[in-house]
Amino acid sequence: MSHHLDSPAARQDVRLDITDFYVFRGERGTVFVLNVNNSISGPDAPQGLHPEGRYEFRIDTDADARPDLAYRFTFSEPGPDAEQPWALHQLTGDESRDDNATGTRLATGVTGKEAAGNGGERIWVGRAGDPFWIDHDVLGAVGEAFGHGERVDLSGWDRGKATNLFAGQTVHSIVLEVPDEKLLRHTDGSDTLGTWAASILATDAGGWRQIQRAGHPMFHPIFGQHDPDLSDRYNASLPDQDQELYADLIAGRIADVVAAYGTADNARAYGEAVTAFLFPDVLPYRVGSAAVYGFAGCNGRTLTDNVVNVMFSLATNTPFDIGLSKDCVTARPTGTFPYVAPVA
Repeated sequence: MSHHLDSPAARQDVRLDITDFYVFRGERGTVFVLNVNNSISGPDAPQGLHPEGRYEFRIDTDADARPDLAYRFTFSEPGPDAEQPWALHQLTGDESRDDNATGTRLATGVTGKEAAGNGGERIWVGRAGDPFWIDHDVLGAVGEAFGHGERVDLSGWDRGKATNLFAGQTVHSIVLEVPDEKLLRHTDGSDTLGTWAASILATDAGGWRQIQRAGHPMFHPIFGQHDPDLSDRYNASLPDQDQELYADLIAGRIADVVAAYGTADNARAYGEAVTAFLFPDVLPYRVGSAAVYGFAGCNGRTLTDNVVNVMFSLATNTPFDIGLSKDCVTARPTGTFPYVAPVA
């Protein structure tokens, strides 16, 4: 679970539950992918995208962990054929930080069909195979370790029998490809961006409530399995608050586990180094470059990066291999638009 079923608020309506967020180099430009509403919630869960919600790709261009550019998707109720109309708006500068701003409409369309924006954007929204993989037993063991400050107990786990918890499952994908030259026109010449995604819901009082956010993968599976209150607070806050609100807590939890392993002379210093990497929780990406989320660092995230091994190894300061690879997913992503694997 990178962000799957990330918090109690997200589980109340899985249409707003962000499962994963990706940024990478595409065929024509920079690709942003947001996956929500995993089918593992069952056939009785709400389907599609929330008509009273917003789904945003947020982009920071000056390293202050606040958006300077945003791409906002909104949806209407599904029609009789289950297709959902959508609209895409671009918000720049102060508008990107204003829930009441409307921005500039770039495109409209319906789910399941490719569409083009007025600035050369390519958009596709629809059901796709979930490209994420993780083993259920390892997931639970990691949650226990960070919930209690101990080593990850895999004594009863057989690596040779590892299975993907999300095999056969689907998600609803929002895919946006922006030509690099257009993206750079809105970044004041900076080619290094901080990116994240958010799902937002209209409130009865006429405002907006952030339900979930996603930058780096695996925050909740590692730190929030035994602390749902942390996950709710984290998802309701903003990246520029991360250092103040969460760095000390997360550094301490990492330090407890690393001390149990004995893999660092100063476990607290190691925990602080990891939080310096994770916070603020935005995914860095250099426009026009090959994306990778790996052991040497991160530059965006592709649909096939093995973030589970990377993040578990980083958090424990111990090599991790969960025995699974990208070959175990529902349907393999491709190198051509829409990059995710559509499912009828």
